[in-house]
Amino acid sequence: MIWKTRRETLNLTERGQVMGILNVTPDSFSDGGNHLETSLAIEHARQMIAEGARIIDIGGESTRPGATPVTVTEEINRAVPVVAALRKIWDGLISVDTTKAAVAEAALIAGADIVNDVSGLLADPEMAAICATHRCGVVVMHMQGNPQSMQINPHYSDVAAEVREFFIARLTTLTAAGIDPTAICFDPGIGFGKSLDHNLTLLRSLKYLDVENRPLLLGVSRKSFLGKIIGTDNLTDREWPTVAITANARDQGVMLHRVHAVKANVEALRMVEAILGANARHE
Repeated sequence: MIWKTRRETLNLTERGQVMGILNVTPDSFSDGGNHLETSLAIEHARQMIAEGARIIDIGGESTRPGATPVTVTEEINRAVPVVAALRKIWDGLISVDTTKAAVAEAALIAGADIVNDVSGLLADPEMAAICATHRCGVVVMHMQGNPQSMQINPHYSDVAAEVREFFIARLTTLTAAGIDPTAICFDPGIGFGKSLDHNLTLLRSLKYLDVENRPLLLGVSRKSFLGKIIGTDNLTDREWPTVAITANARDQGVMLHRVHAVKANVEALRMVEAILGANARHE
């Protein structure tokens, strides 16, 4: 399995990779306000890179449930200077987390390699053309509704089937729009228009969500459903449940993981891969 980005093609056959989350927002649910200054954002990026992050995902607009949208100008002013500053000091992969084509284009010009769009490239009609023109990697996420409404009574007849059908449809549409199919990665959108039961069903169904051998990116880090399961609102207490899901998902073949705490999740991937390698030799 490969994932083609603008800078390099990732070989995701054996080793899973971590995308480190870098929110440059005042209101993200987990780390809002921590990295608003470019210098602080770069310091945190350096730490995640040292801990093993292969991709740094930079976002200038919160997509937590109920988040207030920001203007294109504000989002560019938050995210693009960080993209540019990180590109000057690092030749690894940079992702921009946005639903706005103008933000994506500004970030790509500044040095980003991947567009991570929680709307599945549906929110902005210009997004697919921008991604095709720049030949960047694309993360297509499934979301029911939008961040303002998505957690108000989400409903599905069959959540896994509907998410898979969405992936198939988007692959067809985006390929027709000029995006290289090998540049496309899918995200089931855990917590984005899903109840606790929906999230758990998707986590049990990760192999079923495989569409045309396109990689899955899983983002469960510190999300509220973890707190519901373990019975706490403390964000710190959600770190080890995140690691547990990373390990389980890697065992199901998920190779890309978007997390806040990079080191523990990288180590979980390597441990599972060591076990899988031993198993493979004895099959």
